[in-house]
Amino acid sequence: MTQPRLYLLDVEGTTSPISLVTEQLFPYARRHLKSFILDHVDEAGVRADLALLVEERAEERDAEAPPVEAEWDLADDAEPGIVYLLWLMDRDRKSTALKSLQGKIWKAGFEAGELVGTVFPDVPEALARWSRQAKVAIYSSGSVEAQQLLFRHSSAGDLTPYLSGYFDTRVGAKGAADSYGAIAAATGVEAGEILFVSDVVRELDAAREAGCLTRLSIRAGNQPVPDAKGHTVVRSFAEIG
Repeated sequence: MTQPRLYLLDVEGTTSPISLVTEQLFPYARRHLKSFILDHVDEAGVRADLALLVEERAEERDAEAPPVEAEWDLADDAEPGIVYLLWLMDRDRKSTALKSLQGKIWKAGFEAGELVGTVFPDVPEALARWSRQAKVAIYSSGSVEAQQLLFRHSSAGDLTPYLSGYFDTRVGAKGAADSYGAIAAATGVEAGEILFVSDVVRELDAAREAGCLTRLSIRAGNQPVPDAKGHTVVRSFAEIG
């Protein structure tokens, strides 16, 4: 294999157990969603997220989606936005507005010591090793802010010194080849020198289409993968040079 100049890593099912998201982060955000928005509605970042939510709802194609009016006034009635956000959560939709709000809620949780970013035991050593010879970056559907929090407050301590970049849905969908081209351009690394590691074959297919190297992450708790589609399987980062 060509020696990578950029190790690009998925989070859920790759650096961290799926249970971190499904059993800790998502429930925490759900429990605190309404109170957080009401408590922080005057903050510019939260207002920007809510404005983006209205834009996203206007482009929503699912006829069953709860309505959010273009002139929605949170001060008058918070429920339309809250209901729509919960609807998006229930369907694990990759809404940029939702992900950004979740990131802000998680920030409060991490800083209060109520959340810890669990990583697999092999992750810290691999990040340290790779960062000595190449760049290491994260690409997750979770917001950049959430990614930074997870690795700053990880179960192995602060791992952010090993990471040189973070990418989320703002760069594009993980199942789209163009997204990996955009990451290559942003990092100044040719696609053929990027190694993308993920537990989702569809994402790996897109990365390979863009010219990237790939590895399929098989971890305890991940969904079975009946067909690896030619992607080399790894069960630990120790298997990756």
